[in-house]
Amino acid sequence: MNHPLYIYNSLSRRKEHFKPLHEPMVGMYVCGPTVYGDAHLGHARPAITFDILYRYLQHLGYKVRYVRNITDVGHLEHDADEGDDKIEKKARLEKLEPMEVVQFYLNRYHKAMEALNVLPPSIEPHASGHIIEQIEYVKAILDAGYAYVSEGSVYFDVPKYNRDYHYGKLSGRNIDELLNTTRELDGQSEKRNPADFALWKKAAPEHIMHWPSPWSEGFPGWHLECSTMSEKYLGEVFDIHGGGMDLQFPHHECEIAQSVAHSGHDAVRYWMHNNMITINGQKMGKSLGNFITLDEFFNGTHQALVQAYSPMTIRFFILQAHYRGTVDFSNEALQAAEKAYERMMDGWKRLNELKPSEKSSVDVNGLAEKCAEAMNDDLNTPIVIAHLFDACRAINSVNDGKETISADDLEQLKATFKTYLFDVLGIVDERAGGSGVNLKPYEEAVDLLLNIRREAKQKKDWATSDLIRNRLAEIGFDVKDTKDGFEWKVK
Repeated sequence: MNHPLYIYNSLSRRKEHFKPLHEPMVGMYVCGPTVYGDAHLGHARPAITFDILYRYLQHLGYKVRYVRNITDVGHLEHDADEGDDKIEKKARLEKLEPMEVVQFYLNRYHKAMEALNVLPPSIEPHASGHIIEQIEYVKAILDAGYAYVSEGSVYFDVPKYNRDYHYGKLSGRNIDELLNTTRELDGQSEKRNPADFALWKKAAPEHIMHWPSPWSEGFPGWHLECSTMSEKYLGEVFDIHGGGMDLQFPHHECEIAQSVAHSGHDAVRYWMHNNMITINGQKMGKSLGNFITLDEFFNGTHQALVQAYSPMTIRFFILQAHYRGTVDFSNEALQAAEKAYERMMDGWKRLNELKPSEKSSVDVNGLAEKCAEAMNDDLNTPIVIAHLFDACRAINSVNDGKETISADDLEQLKATFKTYLFDVLGIVDERAGGSGVNLKPYEEAVDLLLNIRREAKQKKDWATSDLIRNRLAEIGFDVKDTKDGFEWKVK
Protein backbone atom coordinates (compact mmCIF):
# COMPACT_ATOMS: atom_id res chain seq x y z
CA MET A 1 0.00 0.00 0.00
CA ASN A 2 1.24 3.47 -0.81
CA HIS A 3 -1.49 5.87 0.25
CA PRO A 4 -0.70 9.60 -0.12
CA LEU A 5 -1.27 10.33 3.58
CA TYR A 6 0.79 13.22 4.91
CA ILE A 7 1.03 13.85 8.65
CA TYR A 8 2.86 16.53 10.58
CA ASN A 9 5.84 15.02 12.39
CA SER A 10 6.51 17.02 15.56
CA LEU A 11 10.14 15.85 15.52
CA SER A 12 11.02 17.07 12.01
CA ARG A 13 8.50 19.95 12.26
CA ARG A 14 7.12 19.30 8.79
CA LYS A 15 4.49 17.26 7.00
CA GLU A 16 5.83 13.88 5.98
CA HIS A 17 4.50 11.15 3.71
CA PHE A 18 3.38 8.41 6.08
CA LYS A 19 4.98 5.04 5.33
CA PRO A 20 4.49 2.29 7.92
CA LEU A 21 7.50 0.36 9.13
CA HIS A 22 5.87 -3.03 8.59
CA GLU A 23 3.02 -2.85 6.07
CA PRO A 24 0.16 -3.54 6.37
CA MET A 25 0.55 -3.25 10.18
CA VAL A 26 0.77 0.18 11.85
CA GLY A 27 1.98 0.48 15.44
CA MET A 28 0.46 3.45 17.28
CA TYR A 29 0.99 4.48 20.91
CA VAL A 30 -0.95 7.31 22.55
CA CYS A 31 -0.57 8.64 26.09
CA GLY A 32 -3.80 7.94 27.94
CA PRO A 33 -5.22 9.45 31.13
CA THR A 34 -4.02 9.51 34.70
CA VAL A 35 -7.16 8.14 36.34
CA TYR A 36 -7.64 10.12 39.53
CA GLY A 37 -10.64 12.22 38.49
CA ASP A 38 -13.41 12.56 35.92
CA ALA A 39 -12.45 13.11 32.27
CA HIS A 40 -12.77 16.72 31.18
CA LEU A 41 -12.91 18.48 27.81
CA GLY A 42 -9.10 18.54 27.65
CA HIS A 43 -9.10 14.72 27.74
CA ALA A 44 -11.65 14.57 24.92
CA ARG A 45 -9.42 16.27 22.37
CA PRO A 46 -6.51 13.78 22.21
CA ALA A 47 -8.98 10.88 22.47
CA ILE A 48 -10.97 12.16 19.48
CA THR A 49 -7.86 13.26 17.51
CA PHE A 50 -6.22 9.84 17.63
CA ASP A 51 -9.56 8.10 17.21
CA ILE A 52 -9.77 9.89 13.84
CA LEU A 53 -6.25 8.72 12.94
CA TYR A 54 -7.09 5.16 14.03
CA ARG A 55 -10.30 5.16 11.97
CA TYR A 56 -8.65 6.67 8.89
CA LEU A 57 -5.69 4.30 8.87
CA GLN A 58 -8.16 1.40 9.02
CA HIS A 59 -10.20 3.00 6.22
CA LEU A 60 -7.01 3.09 4.11
CA GLY A 61 -6.66 -0.64 4.61
CA TYR A 62 -4.02 -0.84 7.32
CA LYS A 63 -4.18 -3.12 10.33
CA VAL A 64 -3.53 -0.96 13.39
CA ARG A 65 -2.26 -2.04 16.78
CA TYR A 66 -3.38 0.92 18.87
CA VAL A 67 -1.91 1.04 22.39
CA ARG A 68 -3.22 3.65 24.85
CA ASN A 69 -1.72 3.48 28.33
CA ILE A 70 -3.33 4.09 31.71
CA THR A 71 -1.15 5.91 34.25
CA ASP A 72 -2.09 4.49 37.63
CA VAL A 73 1.20 4.95 39.50
CA GLY A 74 4.15 7.34 39.50
CA HIS A 75 2.52 10.55 38.24
CA LEU A 76 3.31 12.94 41.08
CA GLU A 77 1.33 15.98 42.15
CA HIS A 78 3.82 18.85 41.91
CA ASP A 79 6.57 17.65 39.60
CA ALA A 80 7.52 14.62 37.56
CA ASP A 81 9.89 13.55 40.38
CA GLU A 82 8.52 15.07 43.58
CA GLY A 83 5.27 15.44 45.53
CA ASP A 84 2.34 13.13 46.24
CA ASP A 85 1.20 10.48 43.81
CA LYS A 86 -2.09 11.84 42.48
CA ILE A 87 -3.94 8.53 42.83
CA GLU A 88 -2.57 7.86 46.32
CA LYS A 89 -3.61 11.34 47.43
CA LYS A 90 -7.15 10.72 46.18
CA ALA A 91 -7.18 7.30 47.87
CA ARG A 92 -6.14 8.76 51.25
CA LEU A 93 -8.74 11.53 51.02
CA GLU A 94 -11.54 9.09 50.19
CA LYS A 95 -10.25 6.22 52.41
CA LEU A 96 -10.05 3.83 49.46
CA GLU A 97 -7.51 1.45 48.03
CA PRO A 98 -5.60 3.21 45.21
CA MET A 99 -6.83 0.64 42.69
CA GLU A 100 -10.41 1.37 43.75
CA VAL A 101 -9.80 4.98 42.72
CA VAL A 102 -8.26 3.82 39.44
CA GLN A 103 -11.12 1.45 38.60
CA PHE A 104 -13.84 3.94 39.53
CA TYR A 105 -12.49 6.72 37.33
CA LEU A 106 -11.40 4.36 34.56
CA ASN A 107 -14.98 3.05 34.32
CA ARG A 108 -16.22 6.63 34.07
CA TYR A 109 -13.56 7.49 31.49
CA HIS A 110 -14.59 4.53 29.34
CA LYS A 111 -18.25 5.55 29.63
CA ALA A 112 -17.43 9.11 28.51
CA MET A 113 -15.33 7.82 25.59
CA GLU A 114 -18.16 5.52 24.52
CA ALA A 115 -20.58 8.47 24.58
CA LEU A 116 -18.15 10.41 22.33
CA ASN A 117 -18.00 7.36 20.01
CA VAL A 118 -14.25 6.96 20.59
CA LEU A 119 -13.24 3.45 19.60
CA PRO A 120 -11.45 1.41 22.29
CA PRO A 121 -7.73 0.80 21.67
CA SER A 122 -6.31 -2.60 20.75
CA ILE A 123 -4.43 -2.76 24.07
CA GLU A 124 -4.85 -0.60 27.19
CA PRO A 125 -1.92 -1.46 29.51
CA HIS A 126 -1.60 -0.15 33.07
CA ALA A 127 1.68 1.16 34.46
CA SER A 128 1.13 -0.80 37.68
CA GLY A 129 0.83 -4.02 35.68
CA HIS A 130 4.30 -3.65 34.13
CA ILE A 131 6.57 -3.06 37.13
CA ILE A 132 8.88 -5.99 36.32
CA GLU A 133 9.38 -4.76 32.74
CA GLN A 134 10.10 -1.24 33.99
CA ILE A 135 12.72 -2.50 36.46
CA GLU A 136 14.44 -4.41 33.65
CA TYR A 137 14.33 -1.28 31.47
CA VAL A 138 16.06 0.75 34.21
CA LYS A 139 18.74 -1.94 34.56
CA ALA A 140 19.54 -1.65 30.84
CA ILE A 141 19.88 2.15 31.06
CA LEU A 142 22.16 1.79 34.10
CA ASP A 143 24.27 -0.77 32.23
CA ALA A 144 24.57 1.63 29.30
CA GLY A 145 25.93 4.29 31.67
CA TYR A 146 23.14 6.88 31.32
CA ALA A 147 21.70 6.60 34.83
CA TYR A 148 22.93 6.51 38.43
CA VAL A 149 21.65 5.37 41.82
CA SER A 150 21.27 7.98 44.54
CA GLU A 151 19.87 7.22 48.02
CA GLY A 152 17.75 4.34 46.72
CA SER A 153 16.40 6.23 43.70
CA VAL A 154 17.63 5.96 40.11
CA TYR A 155 18.02 9.11 38.00
CA PHE A 156 18.63 9.59 34.30
CA ASP A 157 21.85 11.51 33.64
CA VAL A 158 20.67 14.18 31.20
CA PRO A 159 23.99 16.04 30.67
CA LYS A 160 25.87 12.80 29.97
CA TYR A 161 23.20 11.68 27.53
CA ASN A 162 23.27 15.09 25.83
CA ARG A 163 27.01 14.81 25.22
CA ASP A 164 26.43 11.68 23.14
CA TYR A 165 23.01 12.47 21.67
CA HIS A 166 20.70 15.48 21.71
CA TYR A 167 18.37 16.01 24.64
CA GLY A 168 15.68 18.52 23.67
CA LYS A 169 15.32 17.74 19.97
CA LEU A 170 11.54 17.22 20.15
CA SER A 171 10.66 20.33 22.16
CA GLY A 172 13.49 22.47 20.76
CA ARG A 173 14.93 23.15 24.22
CA ASN A 174 18.61 23.50 24.96
CA ILE A 175 20.33 21.72 27.78
CA ASP A 176 22.13 24.84 29.10
CA GLU A 177 18.83 26.67 29.31
CA LEU A 178 17.29 23.71 31.15
CA LEU A 179 20.13 23.55 33.67
CA ASN A 180 19.80 27.26 34.36
CA THR A 181 16.02 27.39 34.65
CA THR A 182 15.09 24.11 36.38
CA ARG A 183 13.75 25.09 39.77
CA GLU A 184 15.13 23.65 43.00
CA LEU A 185 12.71 21.35 44.80
CA ASP A 186 12.73 19.32 47.99
CA GLY A 187 14.78 16.19 47.39
CA GLN A 188 16.56 17.74 44.40
CA SER A 189 19.89 17.26 46.22
CA GLU A 190 19.66 13.54 45.33
CA LYS A 191 20.29 14.52 41.72
CA ARG A 192 23.66 15.32 40.19
CA ASN A 193 21.97 17.89 37.94
CA PRO A 194 18.58 19.61 38.29
CA ALA A 195 17.56 18.51 34.76
CA ASP A 196 17.98 14.81 35.62
CA PHE A 197 14.72 12.89 35.99
CA ALA A 198 13.66 9.86 38.01
CA LEU A 199 13.55 6.39 36.54
CA TRP A 200 12.83 4.81 39.94
CA LYS A 201 11.87 6.53 43.20
CA LYS A 202 12.49 5.21 46.66
CA ALA A 203 9.15 5.20 48.47
CA ALA A 204 8.66 7.27 51.59
CA PRO A 205 7.21 5.33 54.57
CA GLU A 206 3.75 6.79 53.99
CA HIS A 207 3.72 5.87 50.29
CA ILE A 208 1.01 3.25 49.66
CA MET A 209 2.01 1.88 46.24
CA HIS A 210 5.53 0.46 46.17
CA TRP A 211 7.38 -2.60 44.87
CA PRO A 212 10.72 -4.29 45.59
CA SER A 213 13.62 -3.49 43.27
CA PRO A 214 17.44 -3.86 43.30
CA TRP A 215 17.71 -0.25 44.51
CA SER A 216 14.89 0.21 47.02
CA GLU A 217 11.28 -0.47 47.86
CA GLY A 218 9.79 2.09 45.52
CA PHE A 219 7.91 2.86 42.33
CA PRO A 220 8.71 3.80 38.70
CA GLY A 221 9.04 7.35 37.43
CA TRP A 222 6.22 8.73 35.30
CA HIS A 223 8.11 8.81 31.98
CA LEU A 224 9.34 5.23 32.22
CA GLU A 225 5.98 3.50 31.69
CA CYS A 226 5.50 4.69 28.11
CA SER A 227 8.98 3.70 26.92
CA THR A 228 8.57 0.27 28.54
CA MET A 229 5.03 -0.53 27.44
CA SER A 230 5.40 0.82 23.89
CA GLU A 231 8.43 -1.45 23.37
CA LYS A 232 6.66 -4.44 24.91
CA TYR A 233 3.63 -4.20 22.62
CA LEU A 234 5.01 -2.45 19.50
CA GLY A 235 8.71 -3.31 19.41
CA GLU A 236 11.92 -1.29 19.68
CA VAL A 237 10.86 0.85 16.68
CA PHE A 238 7.23 1.68 15.87
CA ASP A 239 5.32 4.08 13.69
CA ILE A 240 3.36 6.72 15.59
CA HIS A 241 3.48 8.15 19.11
CA GLY A 242 0.76 10.66 19.96
CA GLY A 243 -0.46 12.84 22.78
CA GLY A 244 -1.28 16.38 23.79
CA MET A 245 1.14 19.20 22.99
CA ASP A 246 1.66 19.74 26.74
CA LEU A 247 3.40 16.33 26.86
CA GLN A 248 6.19 17.29 24.45
CA PHE A 249 8.24 18.46 27.41
CA PRO A 250 9.16 16.89 29.70
CA HIS A 251 7.30 13.64 29.16
CA HIS A 252 7.99 12.82 25.52
CA GLU A 253 11.45 14.36 25.60
CA CYS A 254 12.32 12.03 28.47
CA GLU A 255 10.80 9.09 26.61
CA ILE A 256 13.09 9.73 23.64
CA ALA A 257 16.14 9.90 25.91
CA GLN A 258 15.18 6.71 27.74
CA SER A 259 14.57 4.77 24.54
CA VAL A 260 17.84 5.87 22.91
CA ALA A 261 19.82 5.15 26.10
CA HIS A 262 18.16 1.74 26.37
CA SER A 263 18.36 0.58 22.74
CA GLY A 264 20.88 2.87 21.05
CA HIS A 265 18.36 4.32 18.57
CA ASP A 266 15.11 6.28 18.35
CA ALA A 267 11.96 4.26 18.94
CA VAL A 268 9.39 6.48 17.21
CA ARG A 269 9.23 7.35 13.51
CA TYR A 270 6.40 9.92 13.62
CA TRP A 271 5.53 12.07 16.64
CA MET A 272 2.06 13.66 16.56
CA HIS A 273 0.66 16.19 19.05
CA ASN A 274 -2.77 17.75 19.28
CA ASN A 275 -3.08 21.32 20.50
CA MET A 276 -4.87 22.43 23.64
CA ILE A 277 -8.42 23.38 24.47
CA THR A 278 -8.34 26.74 26.22
CA ILE A 279 -10.78 28.72 28.33
CA ASN A 280 -10.27 32.48 28.31
CA GLY A 281 -6.94 31.87 26.61
CA GLN A 282 -5.64 29.51 29.32
CA LYS A 283 -5.11 25.76 28.93
CA MET A 284 -8.08 23.86 30.38
CA GLY A 285 -6.86 21.38 32.97
CA LYS A 286 -7.09 20.05 36.51
CA SER A 287 -3.89 21.78 37.65
CA LEU A 288 -5.37 25.22 36.89
CA GLY A 289 -8.80 24.37 38.34
CA ASN A 290 -10.55 25.72 35.24
CA PHE A 291 -11.71 22.43 33.76
CA ILE A 292 -15.25 21.29 33.01
CA THR A 293 -15.86 17.55 33.13
CA LEU A 294 -17.51 15.75 30.24
CA ASP A 295 -20.38 14.69 32.51
CA GLU A 296 -20.96 18.36 33.37
CA PHE A 297 -21.12 19.16 29.64
CA PHE A 298 -23.53 16.30 28.98
CA ASN A 299 -25.77 17.30 31.93
CA GLY A 300 -25.30 21.09 31.82
CA THR A 301 -24.47 21.22 35.54
CA HIS A 302 -21.35 23.43 35.54
CA GLN A 303 -21.87 27.09 36.41
CA ALA A 304 -20.00 28.21 33.26
CA LEU A 305 -22.51 26.40 31.02
CA VAL A 306 -25.80 27.94 29.90
CA GLN A 307 -27.15 24.56 28.75
CA ALA A 308 -26.26 20.88 28.37
CA TYR A 309 -24.30 19.79 25.29
CA SER A 310 -24.65 16.33 23.81
CA PRO A 311 -21.62 14.08 23.17
CA MET A 312 -21.91 14.57 19.41
CA THR A 313 -21.99 18.35 19.83
CA ILE A 314 -18.70 18.06 21.73
CA ARG A 315 -17.21 15.79 19.06
CA PHE A 316 -18.36 18.09 16.25
CA PHE A 317 -16.99 21.12 18.13
CA ILE A 318 -13.54 19.50 18.34
CA LEU A 319 -13.52 18.27 14.72
CA GLN A 320 -14.42 21.70 13.35
CA ALA A 321 -10.87 22.80 14.20
CA HIS A 322 -7.68 21.20 12.89
CA TYR A 323 -6.08 19.04 15.56
CA ARG A 324 -2.91 21.20 15.62
CA GLY A 325 -4.87 24.43 16.17
CA THR A 326 -6.06 25.76 19.51
CA VAL A 327 -9.76 25.60 20.39
CA ASP A 328 -11.14 28.14 22.85
CA PHE A 329 -14.18 27.09 24.86
CA SER A 330 -17.23 29.31 24.95
CA ASN A 331 -20.96 28.67 25.11
CA GLU A 332 -21.34 30.58 21.84
CA ALA A 333 -18.84 28.29 20.08
CA LEU A 334 -20.56 25.17 21.41
CA GLN A 335 -24.01 26.45 20.46
CA ALA A 336 -22.72 27.14 16.94
CA ALA A 337 -21.30 23.59 16.82
CA GLU A 338 -24.66 22.22 18.00
CA LYS A 339 -26.50 24.03 15.20
CA ALA A 340 -23.92 22.90 12.64
CA TYR A 341 -24.22 19.30 13.79
CA GLU A 342 -28.03 19.49 13.57
CA ARG A 343 -27.80 20.96 10.03
CA MET A 344 -25.55 18.07 9.02
CA MET A 345 -27.97 15.51 10.49
CA ASP A 346 -30.87 17.25 8.74
CA GLY A 347 -28.94 16.93 5.48
CA TRP A 348 -28.37 13.21 6.07
CA LYS A 349 -32.06 12.67 6.90
CA ARG A 350 -33.18 14.51 3.73
CA LEU A 351 -30.61 12.60 1.66
CA ASN A 352 -32.26 9.33 2.67
CA GLU A 353 -35.71 10.68 1.74
CA LEU A 354 -34.79 12.00 -1.73
CA LYS A 355 -36.44 10.46 -4.78
CA PRO A 356 -34.12 9.92 -7.76
CA SER A 357 -34.72 11.39 -11.20
CA GLU A 358 -33.52 10.17 -14.59
CA LYS A 359 -30.75 12.77 -14.72
CA SER A 360 -28.80 14.91 -12.28
CA SER A 361 -28.68 18.68 -12.45
CA VAL A 362 -26.53 18.84 -9.29
CA ASP A 363 -22.85 17.98 -9.43
CA VAL A 364 -21.83 15.58 -6.66
CA ASN A 365 -18.95 13.97 -8.54
CA GLY A 366 -15.61 14.31 -6.86
CA LEU A 367 -16.98 14.75 -3.32
CA ALA A 368 -15.35 11.54 -2.05
CA GLU A 369 -12.05 12.51 -3.68
CA LYS A 370 -12.16 15.97 -2.07
CA CYS A 371 -12.81 14.43 1.36
CA ALA A 372 -9.94 11.97 0.87
CA GLU A 373 -7.63 14.78 -0.21
CA ALA A 374 -8.46 16.73 2.96
CA MET A 375 -7.90 13.70 5.21
CA ASN A 376 -4.61 12.93 3.47
CA ASP A 377 -3.49 16.49 4.23
CA ASP A 378 -2.67 15.88 7.91
CA LEU A 379 -6.23 14.86 8.87
CA ASN A 380 -7.85 18.15 7.90
CA THR A 381 -11.28 17.44 9.40
CA PRO A 382 -12.60 21.05 9.09
CA ILE A 383 -12.19 20.84 5.30
CA VAL A 384 -13.97 17.45 5.21
CA ILE A 385 -16.85 18.98 7.16
CA ALA A 386 -16.93 21.97 4.77
CA HIS A 387 -17.18 19.63 1.75
CA LEU A 388 -20.02 17.71 3.40
CA PHE A 389 -21.86 20.99 4.06
CA ASP A 390 -21.49 21.86 0.36
CA ALA A 391 -23.17 18.53 -0.35
CA CYS A 392 -25.94 19.40 2.15
CA ARG A 393 -26.72 22.53 0.14
CA ALA A 394 -27.13 20.38 -2.97
CA ILE A 395 -29.35 17.97 -1.02
CA ASN A 396 -31.56 20.84 0.16
CA SER A 397 -31.81 22.15 -3.39
CA VAL A 398 -33.00 18.75 -4.65
CA ASN A 399 -35.36 18.43 -1.68
CA ASP A 400 -36.91 21.84 -2.51
CA GLY A 401 -37.47 20.80 -6.12
CA LYS A 402 -34.92 23.22 -7.56
CA GLU A 403 -32.52 20.50 -8.72
CA THR A 404 -32.62 16.80 -9.61
CA ILE A 405 -30.38 13.85 -8.80
CA SER A 406 -30.01 10.49 -10.53
CA ALA A 407 -30.17 7.14 -8.74
CA ASP A 408 -26.43 6.52 -9.28
CA ASP A 409 -25.48 9.95 -7.92
CA LEU A 410 -27.84 9.49 -5.00
CA GLU A 411 -26.20 6.20 -3.99
CA GLN A 412 -22.75 7.70 -4.46
CA LEU A 413 -23.67 10.61 -2.20
CA LYS A 414 -25.04 8.28 0.49
CA ALA A 415 -21.87 6.16 0.35
CA THR A 416 -19.66 9.23 0.74
CA PHE A 417 -21.60 10.48 3.77
CA LYS A 418 -21.46 7.04 5.34
CA THR A 419 -17.72 6.74 4.78
CA TYR A 420 -16.56 10.20 5.80
CA LEU A 421 -19.19 11.49 8.21
CA PHE A 422 -19.90 8.28 10.11
CA ASP A 423 -16.99 5.85 9.58
CA VAL A 424 -14.04 8.29 9.46
CA LEU A 425 -15.22 11.29 11.51
CA GLY A 426 -17.09 8.98 13.88
CA ILE A 427 -20.25 11.10 14.02
CA VAL A 428 -23.48 9.36 15.00
CA ASP A 429 -27.03 10.64 14.55
CA GLU A 430 -28.18 10.98 18.15
CA ARG A 431 -31.74 11.67 17.04
CA ALA A 432 -31.85 8.33 15.20
CA GLY A 433 -30.79 6.30 18.20
CA GLY A 434 -27.03 6.82 17.90
CA SER A 435 -26.97 7.75 21.56
CA GLY A 436 -28.02 4.22 22.47
CA VAL A 437 -31.72 5.11 22.86
CA ASN A 438 -34.30 3.69 20.47
CA LEU A 439 -35.98 6.80 19.06
CA LYS A 440 -38.02 5.06 16.37
CA PRO A 441 -41.29 4.97 18.38
CA TYR A 442 -40.87 8.68 19.22
CA GLU A 443 -40.28 9.58 15.55
CA GLU A 444 -43.24 7.50 14.42
CA ALA A 445 -45.48 9.24 17.00
CA VAL A 446 -44.53 12.69 15.63
CA ASP A 447 -45.07 11.48 12.06
CA LEU A 448 -48.49 10.12 13.09
CA LEU A 449 -49.52 13.51 14.49
CA LEU A 450 -48.34 15.31 11.37
CA ASN A 451 -50.18 12.86 9.10
CA ILE A 452 -53.37 13.57 11.09
CA ARG A 453 -52.65 17.28 10.60
CA ARG A 454 -52.19 16.76 6.84
CA GLU A 455 -55.53 14.94 6.63
CA ALA A 456 -57.15 17.77 8.60
CA LYS A 457 -55.75 20.32 6.11
CA GLN A 458 -57.11 18.27 3.18
CA LYS A 459 -60.56 18.40 4.85
CA LYS A 460 -60.06 22.15 5.46
CA ASP A 461 -60.24 21.50 9.22
CA TRP A 462 -57.95 24.45 9.95
CA ALA A 463 -58.67 24.42 13.69
CA THR A 464 -57.24 20.88 14.14
CA SER A 465 -54.38 21.58 11.73
CA ASP A 466 -53.34 24.74 13.57
CA LEU A 467 -53.78 23.12 16.99
CA ILE A 468 -51.35 20.28 16.16
CA ARG A 469 -48.78 22.61 14.61
CA ASN A 470 -48.95 25.15 17.46
CA ARG A 471 -48.77 22.55 20.22
CA LEU A 472 -45.76 20.86 18.56
CA ALA A 473 -44.06 24.26 18.29
CA GLU A 474 -44.71 24.92 22.00
CA ILE A 475 -42.95 21.73 23.06
CA GLY A 476 -39.96 22.32 20.79
CA PHE A 477 -40.68 21.00 17.28
CA ASP A 478 -40.08 22.98 14.11
CA VAL A 479 -42.51 21.81 11.39
CA LYS A 480 -42.10 22.72 7.72
CA ASP A 481 -44.65 21.95 5.00
CA THR A 482 -43.13 20.68 1.73
CA LYS A 483 -44.46 19.81 -1.70
CA ASP A 484 -44.34 16.11 -0.73
CA GLY A 485 -45.79 16.49 2.75
CA PHE A 486 -43.84 17.78 5.74
CA GLU A 487 -40.49 17.88 7.55
CA TRP A 488 -39.84 18.31 11.23
CA LYS A 489 -36.96 18.65 13.63
CA VAL A 490 -36.37 19.46 17.28
CA LYS A 491 -35.53 23.15 17.72
